[in-house]
Amino acid sequence: MKGLFRKLVFGETVIREYATVKVGDKIQEQVYLQGADGGPVLDVSAFHWIFCLDPLVFGVWMEKGAMGGIDGSASCKLIFRNKPLRSGESPEKGALAVAQLDPVDKIEESKGFLFLLRLRSCQVYHIPSFKTRLLYSKYYKKPGLSYDKLISFATAYSYPRRVRVVSFRGEDYYNIFPMDLVGDISQAGRYAFGLRHTNLALSRIIEAKKIAVSEVSFAKKEMIYQLGSHHGTNPPPIDKLPFGVVTSPEFGFWIPDWADSCKEIRILKTIDLGSHMLLWGEPVVEAVLGPASEHLYHIHFLLYLHQKRNGSAYPLV
Repeated sequence: MKGLFRKLVFGETVIREYATVKVGDKIQEQVYLQGADGGPVLDVSAFHWIFCLDPLVFGVWMEKGAMGGIDGSASCKLIFRNKPLRSGESPEKGALAVAQLDPVDKIEESKGFLFLLRLRSCQVYHIPSFKTRLLYSKYYKKPGLSYDKLISFATAYSYPRRVRVVSFRGEDYYNIFPMDLVGDISQAGRYAFGLRHTNLALSRIIEAKKIAVSEVSFAKKEMIYQLGSHHGTNPPPIDKLPFGVVTSPEFGFWIPDWADSCKEIRILKTIDLGSHMLLWGEPVVEAVLGPASEHLYHIHFLLYLHQKRNGSAYPLV
């Protein structure tokens, strides 16, 4: 009976907080940055990431000379859309979500800036508001997850966030775990990670100033999520893992033998953002380990419901 109710009201018999999907060749959503008082609208779809969840902090990379009057010193907004912005169209018309942001910090590089922007408020428009309220009251309400926090997460995950696998190894310690708070800023030769303070590997990574990140296939979802427990617990001996490993070229970190590729990163800077620490680094070595595959992404379930209603849902995996 409960399944029938969910099917009739939401179109799904299983209610999740996040949907795990594969995207294919192209992400269909777009994200635009605009000053809080209007002005130029910049497409930052491929140049924005999440680096902290409490408070929610976004990172936006902007190249020097292409900043449209935005310098990271004033409030702005991110506008999430499911179709490109047409000439002369208001960016908020038909938006999936709109986030009002305040500047927190910035990192300057020779080619541009990483602006760190903290969420002040947001609105979501994936499904009718009464259904969003109903979903929260019946399925999502729990200690530590207020309605406003749910909406903030739905906003942040109104754009697919790719899941990668991170590795670290010291003299008497190693860890391998999945992350989706990762930014690949290849145009600047930089990488950024938002790593939770409760992660047991964080202090060791900061001390060693080294980390490795691997691209992995959605087909390894079960193994990827098994590694999720390693954020807060010590992993088993390496020979007890349910898969084989290879070593990265320079650091000698253990990489799952099913990874497509890995990059070794030297950490240059850290910034405490709240629940997460930002690690800012430069790739040292990249190794191709196998053929490229389709990746695993996280989107919020509200976005999945919106996509399904419009016949544009990514395949669940």
